[in-house]
Amino acid sequence: MNEETNDRIIELTDENTGEKVLFEHLDTVELDGNMYFVLTEYYEEEPEESDVYIMCVKTDEDGEESLEIVEDDAIIDSVFDIFKERSGDDYEFLD
Repeated sequence: MNEETNDRIIELTDENTGEKVLFEHLDTVELDGNMYFVLTEYYEEEPEESDVYIMCVKTDEDGEESLEIVEDDAIIDSVFDIFKERSGDDYEFLD
């Protein structure tokens, strides 16, 4: 793993299972005043295909921040379109 990749790796813990999962941060998109993170699960060996996850920073009543998977299809499509436009030369996208 090179230093640039290492700087983009984050560890998230599943609230339901407690399982820790490594993700690679691909991009951050600001949309309508919210920050969205474009992530993919990190593997030592790069897979031929990988899923992309759109997560949003949420702050609870105590001021604690967490990342939550975005479930709104319109937001997912908008954020992913921005990501594809910015990163089209770096990745091959499947329709």
